[in-house]
Amino acid sequence: MPSNAAIPAAAYWMEATLLGTIATTLAVVCVAAVGLGMLNGRLDIRRGVTVIAGCFVLFGSTSIAAGLRSLTDPSDGVLELAATPPPIPSSPELPPPPSQARDPYAGAALHF
Repeated sequence: MPSNAAIPAAAYWMEATLLGTIATTLAVVCVAAVGLGMLNGRLDIRRGVTVIAGCFVLFGSTSIAAGLRSLTDPSDGVLELAATPPPIPSSPELPPPPSQARDPYAGAALHF
């Protein structure tokens, strides 16, 4: 029997493989090919929307799975963590703008 740590490690490896650079590259190529097919009139808009929605589901699968897990197990703490936004840092005090002397050339092009 596999150890308890082997299955989560395999799941994380699979997630990193499916959502890594290779998957991003393939998604970009697929979206470009579908867009080119739509521009040529060979594909309908429904197929293009399906490909775009599939890319959103593929790359958002981690968040979707975490949301579904939190619905079944509210003690997981995923929603509480996502519900509290990080504190907004206060803006630094800016020094007053320097005083500007009168510019003798401002509007020189308007005089005839």
